[in-house]
Amino acid sequence: MACQSCSTSDGGAPKGCKNNGTCGTDSCNKLTVFDWLANMSLPNGETAFDCVEVRFKNGRKEFFRNTEKLTLGIGDVVATEASPGHDVGIVTLTGELVKIQMKKKGVNHTSADIPKVYRKASQKDIDIWSDSREKEEPMKVKARELAIIHKLEMKISDIEFQGDGSKVTFYYTANDRVDFRLLIKDYSRVFSTRIEMKQVGLRQEAARLGGIGSCGRELCCSTWLTDFRSVNTSAARYQQLSLNPQKLAGQCGKLKCCLNYELDTYLDALKGFPDFETKLKTEKGDAICQKQDIFKGLMWFAYTDNFANWHVLNIEQVKEIMAENKQNKKVSSLEDFAIETVAEPEKDFNNAMGQESLTRFDQPKKSKNKNRNKNKNKVSPEAHERQRTGETKPNGAKLNQNSPGPKANGGKLNPNQNPKKEQGQGQMQNQNQTRATGERSEAKPENKKPIIIKKNENKE
Repeated sequence: MACQSCSTSDGGAPKGCKNNGTCGTDSCNKLTVFDWLANMSLPNGETAFDCVEVRFKNGRKEFFRNTEKLTLGIGDVVATEASPGHDVGIVTLTGELVKIQMKKKGVNHTSADIPKVYRKASQKDIDIWSDSREKEEPMKVKARELAIIHKLEMKISDIEFQGDGSKVTFYYTANDRVDFRLLIKDYSRVFSTRIEMKQVGLRQEAARLGGIGSCGRELCCSTWLTDFRSVNTSAARYQQLSLNPQKLAGQCGKLKCCLNYELDTYLDALKGFPDFETKLKTEKGDAICQKQDIFKGLMWFAYTDNFANWHVLNIEQVKEIMAENKQNKKVSSLEDFAIETVAEPEKDFNNAMGQESLTRFDQPKKSKNKNRNKNKNKVSPEAHERQRTGETKPNGAKLNQNSPGPKANGGKLNPNQNPKKEQGQGQMQNQNQTRATGERSEAKPENKKPIIIKKNENKE
């Protein structure tokens, strides 16, 4: 859910829109709430609700009372009350919707214990806050090293500085109770600040860190999910999912929260189904259910002595057989009630790019050596024309007029013959076939005109 206006730096890391959570798409924040009352004005005589919602690091949100009657809007950086000192956060919601959110999270808006908003953050407050945030990553590495030295079975998942830099909160996860009194002393000595340890669950840790789920989208717990409901393996059984912990577990190591999303739909559909443990009695033997198709209303049964052969029945037919069995009657066989399955035609998906084949990259590539050998014996049209007319080569040398290559076939060049090689062979044949009497050569090459060569006589 990143902003479309965020660009990428040279190193490949996103630079961000630098709007500090106030971009137009409102997707820089975690667990955002759409303010659908933002464009509406208050009735005459009504005052705005005096509480605002402020977001801190990694989606941590708290409610504060605006006692100073400051004009606050979504995206304003404010200094809020903390113990000790003050904290710096970003306003994420104002107006009447804050009252609804407080009621949803069980916060009494009339209570006097609600902390206050001191002021809008000055530039000095923002500079101290930014410097403290830059120290968190190297401090987290050092904190993990100290925890390993003390041999504590805990994991430091995240660190959060208070806005004024006076306190550091360490978030950790552990399976059992951890005695970290000596660890806090080392932290105070090394970091020279006030230390607070806070244990979080595995789901809360994943929500704070964020990530991409198996569906390809951002984690629900870090974007919109506000509460964590318990997820049981029975939810996977009702949906007939494979009980594979590697597929059912999320990044937190627990069962995925999305298993509860469609559970109610499956439970409603299963109300009209017979029990999965139903056993049908026939004259050929007892049959046990092997599979169910909840949305098509089908059940697959197999005989106890032949589990390889399954028979498809409607739930109405199953109920009819069960009614017969209750009266101590047995049906003849399941084949009398089975539905004939028709094989669905295979769908052939074709596209212009030819990407429907999954094995298109497994085929070996064709060798290009054959084409290269053919291209070696070919002569370009320009070279053929120069050989026919006897023009000079590009380097200035003249072609041999007595070369039998291009004139042997009436001025045409055989594309499968090399002109240079043919020229040398023609000269050797002329020397062997030359006679003193100047007669024609008896050996006539095939497909060639006879060549008459006269001996130079000395007239002196």
